Amino acid sequence: MSKRRKSQRTATDTAPRREKVRDVFVPRPFDGLVDESEWIALRELVPAASAPLRLAPALVEEFGDREATLATVLPMAAPAITKPDGRVLIGLQRHQQSGDVSRDLADALLSALRTEPGGQVAVAPLPGPGPRLQDILVDGPLDITMHNGFDFWLDPGAADDPTVQASLERANAAIYPTVRLTAAKAAYWCQVPEKSHVRWVLPDDEDAALDALARLGAAGTLTLGEQTKFAGMFRAHGRLVPVWDLPEETPAAEWEEPVAQFAKRYTEALTVTDPLDAAGRRARQGLLGRQLTLR
Repeated sequence: MSKRRKSQRTATDTAPRREKVRDVFVPRPFDGLVDESEWIALRELVPAASAPLRLAPALVEEFGDREATLATVLPMAAPAITKPDGRVLIGLQRHQQSGDVSRDLADALLSALRTEPGGQVAVAPLPGPGPRLQDILVDGPLDITMHNGFDFWLDPGAADDPTVQASLERANAAIYPTVRLTAAKAAYWCQVPEKSHVRWVLPDDEDAALDALARLGAAGTLTLGEQTKFAGMFRAHGRLVPVWDLPEETPAAEWEEPVAQFAKRYTEALTVTDPLDAAGRRARQGLLGRQLTLR
């Protein structure tokens, strides 16, 4: 071996090796949070909404009582933003993520707090082991504000910039009208071309929720009324999300009572502990065959 190659090999051997970060999949990243189903809904169903977050006492002691806001999505799907006045925002819907969404969001929030106010926040795609949302927040119900557009991103006067205004208009044009229903927690109405939907993140264990839906299906009470259709369901972060197709022209407020009545039937079905009968088992198999991939 030549002296040059030997020297190169020696330099390579002595160079510090980068530690490989292993990803870990957590099927229920928001487990343990009071509003688990709402966290899921904001991540999977809602285009534009925000909610204030309360930092744990240890973080307040380290960084001060900083204002932190949860946003469904931030400009360019950024993980986090820090404002010149010290406010920080974290985005639920982002491009890069690991198998543990809670860890991702906690890392984004901590990175924003450590960044100079107004600076660009750098967030690793795989944060590795560390604190999760459940460790760094004072848990409680989310005080959700729905937005018709993404103007809440901007500081006063920022929209006067024509480039910023054009970007905002493009983002707003992609929003489907979405309304948070009061009849059930984490239930949302949305309007898409040619139809509307109600989507509800069920708060219960998947098997129990599926059995309850199967009982309603066998009884013929799985819809929200005339001209509605149970379209199917999808899984999101360890919870089931049933979807109903609705007439396009009927406004969101008209579905409060039908959703409330369905929620009552569903809650009653959850209390039944007897094994499913033949009709229930067939209905359950039918539900499993109607899982949706589109959200």
